Amino acid sequence: MVARYKRVLAAFYRGVLSVRYRVHLKGEELLKEPRTTLFLPNHQASVDPQIVCSQLLRYTDVSPLVTEGYFKIPIVAQILHLMGAVRVPDLEKSRRGVEVVAGLSKVVVDALASGRNVLIYPAGQLTNGGLERVGNKQGTWQVCRQLPDGVRVVGVRIQGLWGSMWSRAKTGKSPDFLWTYLKGIFYVLANLIFFVPRRDVTITFEDITEEAIRYTAEGRQPFNRFLESFYNVEGEEKKCCLKHFFYN
Repeated sequence: MVARYKRVLAAFYRGVLSVRYRVHLKGEELLKEPRTTLFLPNHQASVDPQIVCSQLLRYTDVSPLVTEGYFKIPIVAQILHLMGAVRVPDLEKSRRGVEVVAGLSKVVVDALASGRNVLIYPAGQLTNGGLERVGNKQGTWQVCRQLPDGVRVVGVRIQGLWGSMWSRAKTGKSPDFLWTYLKGIFYVLANLIFFVPRRDVTITFEDITEEAIRYTAEGRQPFNRFLESFYNVEGEEKKCCLKHFFYN
């Protein structure tokens, strides 16, 4: 019953998002295979988890890792609980990052071992430019070191959101989620819903299990560089600042 509600909610939300975003999927046939999967996307904007999860739920269930700040936002918290989101500390703001990584890795590995699909952002934060940088982050590497047998790793490459008001392109800082959401609602209404300028977003799914296992064995740095090469395979993405009103 819960799974049914999640799919209905996701279908409704895809419709809401389609007012602003024209989403193109590549490699979605992977999602039709009934295998426990660890999804690893790049992180261009705060809106991309909404887009990615709503698309994934067309084909399979998924539990995203979400920083604790979002669980403090009314309505959003209820939706996250319904989705089975895993609450984690905000490692950008917390000084406990090193200490909690092991605990987070265990939570993810246990979820995968129980057959749940999990979505993790390896970079752990929004990108600061047109290239994704995983840096020295170790959370995803730790998970892949303990990857349960039979679990598949799928890389998720998101393109088209660098320059969005949800990204760091304008100010260099992560946008305030609630304020940006309210602005988005205003823009939709100001454009009479049907005339909202639409942004093209491409999401590519690729099975990178073999490569992930190989580079995991080589160490954290080789693993992170592999992920960066996957995300940045087409080079640096140009900033795209779409207009907010159809009449200007």
